[in-house]
Amino acid sequence: MTALRLLALGAAAFALIQAVRQRKDAFTAVDKLSKPIWLGILAVATVVLLLLPVVGLFGIVAVVAVCVYLVDVRPRVDEIQRGPKW
Repeated sequence: MTALRLLALGAAAFALIQAVRQRKDAFTAVDKLSKPIWLGILAVATVVLLLLPVVGLFGIVAVVAVCVYLVDVRPRVDEIQRGPKW
């Protein structure tokens, strides 16, 4: 359980740091929630994973939020900032 918690916390911290580094307009350009909303979601998820067990309801919701950002939002935001692949 400790390894799972550390993995989830590491992913949440990575996602939060990565979201901070992105341009604000990139989020709305790919029709996702705005940058401040994602920063709030990821910050709350990081705190929840730091304070509560991962297997609890809030821990699972936090892990899902981080996974949605890393799998859906991050690749699209990165793609819009890099430009089209030729």
